[in-house]
Amino acid sequence: MPETNHKKDWDNYCEKEFSSAVPLLENLGYILENEQPHIKGERYLMNALTSKSGKKLILLGKRKKDNQRVVIKITSDKGGAEELRHERDCRETLQKINFAYEVFHSPKELLFSEISGYTISIQEFIDQEKPFLKRPLKEQFSLALKAFKAQESAHATTYENRKKIAENFGLIDSIGYLETFDEFRENLINTNKGNLELLLLIEKARKIIRDNLEPIEQYCGFLTHIDFVPHNIRVKNNTIYLLDYSSLRFGNKYEDWARFLNFMVLYNKPLEEALLKYIADNRTEEESLSLKMMRIYRLSEIIWYYTKTLSKSAGNLLILNQKRVDFWTKVLQSIINDKPLDEKIIEEYKQSRDSLRDEEEKLRQIGLH
Repeated sequence: MPETNHKKDWDNYCEKEFSSAVPLLENLGYILENEQPHIKGERYLMNALTSKSGKKLILLGKRKKDNQRVVIKITSDKGGAEELRHERDCRETLQKINFAYEVFHSPKELLFSEISGYTISIQEFIDQEKPFLKRPLKEQFSLALKAFKAQESAHATTYENRKKIAENFGLIDSIGYLETFDEFRENLINTNKGNLELLLLIEKARKIIRDNLEPIEQYCGFLTHIDFVPHNIRVKNNTIYLLDYSSLRFGNKYEDWARFLNFMVLYNKPLEEALLKYIADNRTEEESLSLKMMRIYRLSEIIWYYTKTLSKSAGNLLILNQKRVDFWTKVLQSIINDKPLDEKIIEEYKQSRDSLRDEEEKLRQIGLH
C-alpha cells in the first residue's frame, strides 16, 4: 500500500476517533489542547507497522475544574484497549513486588475508564524543567545511571519471583534472544537480497550472539525497559518519571542500556562514551560482553524495523528510511568491530535526516525530546 494510503487511513482513523472522543472526554471533565503533536508526522507509519498491537491516540489536554495539564490515551480498538490495561497492570504490579527495592516513579493516574466502547487512561502531565538532552552531560549521566541501577535492583531469582511477574511483564532468556534475533535475520535475508554488506554483517552478528549465550544468560532475570530513551522519561525535581510501562519485561539487565546507548550514538555521543567508560571501569568483562551482545541484538531489530517501512513509504520519507537502514547498519558494524563510528558519518546522516523530515514530524520530535 502506498505511503499516501497509510497516511490517509491514519487521518481518517484520527478524525473518526476525535468525533466521538471529544464530547466523551468533555463529559468526564477534560478538554483537548489545540496542538496534538503526538498524532502527527511519522506516527501514521508507526501505526501501519504495529497495527497488530492495537491503535490508540495519545493526546494532550486539561482538566476543566483546575486547568491541570494531562496526557490522555484513548482507544476504541480491542488491541489498543488490551495494551492500556496491560500498561496499567504493569505499573500497579511493579509497586507491589517485594524484590523491586527501588520505587519507580510514574505520573499520577487521574482517571481510568471503559465507557461507551472506549478505554481511557488519563495521567498528570509531568512538566519537567528542561528536556533530558538539554541538561548538562554530568546530570544526564547521573540520571541515566540512577535509572539503570533502579531497574537492576528488580531481579527475579526464585521460582516464586518469576511466577509473580510472568503474567504481567513477560520473561526472555538467552535462547529467547537468539530465537528473536533469528526472526530479524530471516526477515532481513528475505527483503535484502541485493544488500550483500548487510546480509554478511547479520550472519556475523548471529554467530557472535550464538557463541556468547552464556554471558547473555548470566545477566538475565532483571527488570528491563525495551524502549528506554529520553522520550519515554521525564525529569522533575531530580526524579525520573517513567512514561511507558507497556515496554517493561524481565530479561538481560543490559537490554535497556543497549537501547539507550544506541540512541545516544546519534543524539549524544559524549554520554554514550561516558556510560561505556563507567561499565569498563566498574563492571566485569562478562558484563561488558553481555552489553555488547544486547547492542548487537537491538541494532539488528532497528535495522529490520526501518527495512519494514520501505514498502510503506514514498518520496522523501522513502529516501530517509533507506538512509536509516544504511546508518544503523554502519552503527552495527562499528559495535561488532569494537570501533567508534566516524563522526563524519553521524553528522552527514543528521543533515540528511533534518532535510528530509516534513514539518509535522519536526514538530512531533520537539514534543518527544
